[in-house]
Amino acid sequence: MKWPTVKLEQVTIRIRNGLNIKQTSDAGGLPITRIETISNQVIDPDKVGFAGIQDGEKSDWYLKPGEILFSHINSEERIGNCALYDGEPYPLIHGMNLLCLTPNENKILPKFLFYSIRSPQFHQSLKPIIKRAVNQASVSISNLKNLRIPLPPLSEQRRIVEILDQANALRKKRAEADAKAARIIPALFYKMFGDPATNPKGWPVKPLSELFEQDKVMLDEVTGNSLPYIGLEHIESNTGRILINETEGKKIDVRGTSFLFSHKHVLYGKLRPYLNKVALPSYEGRCSTELVPLLPKSETPREFVAAYLRLPFIVNAAMSSNKGSRMPRTDMNLLINMIVPIPPIKLQHKFAKAFRSIERSLANMQRVKETIENLFTVLLHRAFTGNLTAKWREAHMKELLEEMEHQVKILNRQSGQ
Repeated sequence: MKWPTVKLEQVTIRIRNGLNIKQTSDAGGLPITRIETISNQVIDPDKVGFAGIQDGEKSDWYLKPGEILFSHINSEERIGNCALYDGEPYPLIHGMNLLCLTPNENKILPKFLFYSIRSPQFHQSLKPIIKRAVNQASVSISNLKNLRIPLPPLSEQRRIVEILDQANALRKKRAEADAKAARIIPALFYKMFGDPATNPKGWPVKPLSELFEQDKVMLDEVTGNSLPYIGLEHIESNTGRILINETEGKKIDVRGTSFLFSHKHVLYGKLRPYLNKVALPSYEGRCSTELVPLLPKSETPREFVAAYLRLPFIVNAAMSSNKGSRMPRTDMNLLINMIVPIPPIKLQHKFAKAFRSIERSLANMQRVKETIENLFTVLLHRAFTGNLTAKWREAHMKELLEEMEHQVKILNRQSGQ
């Protein structure tokens, strides 16, 4: 039995962009979605914007449970990111630069559509309709509406969702464990040195420039062409994990200038400092000019510098010093002249040794996570080829055929046939 395929517009009531309104982090009012809200394929209430909208205002833009947010303007690898709204937080306003898909629940289950959009097959079908520009890519609503997805009967959709929900629950538990592990290094910093915002241990205070200097060696397209590249998008927020390896970095063709870096540097993301991107590369390469290579001074361990720069105390200071409203950038001169507590060098090295040990453990955890993610991707692929529920389908063939006949009638009625 072969499932019919349908256009997205046939199984959705509406696909639309969000409310176009200027957002800030401190305007107050109701939360509004932004691109970063769904960066991890779930709705993150800590990554929203505000525009002073009060309860009851703009209610036409409140998200409804079962609606799906879809990233159609982003870096190319993040086009197609999506998240299912389950009603929390409420109200949540649908903001600009994310599409909202409202499933027609008479034809398709919201979770089935959500998983379908996440499947490898769907992402493969997205590639030909992606429009590429400098540092950004996009998909138009009209092209998205015409993409086709498989549409099994509702009862089989439920069975597929049940299986994928169980697998997704394991992924969530793994992610929760990873999130707790990621807090170990900041906790160790506070335990050893105290909060630099209050300096409870009474360390001497000096400018950050005592710890490091900006080391911006410029490379042009020719001199840097053979070196692996790291862009801001290749660094994970908060953890500083570099998301591509050296070999993958060598395959990236980037026009324009870049900065030279080595295993001695700390890479600091100055664009949108709230993203908190601070990385420790293990090889020589070139990076985006939105990343500033910092070279620790004298005996200062770079692990101490990286951990310091990732603290909320420093991130908040970088945000308050930023230049530009739409694309805020850290004012590096103000940052390096910021007065902070500086603990003894011997204690810094003790911290750096523990940091490296924790990072090795986190790397092992990351490998386990990647294995789980790969297995889930395989499961998604099997779900939307029909292989996942093949035996179940055989056992319920009569009921499924009746459902499919009813389904075809509904689809034909909609298309006017």
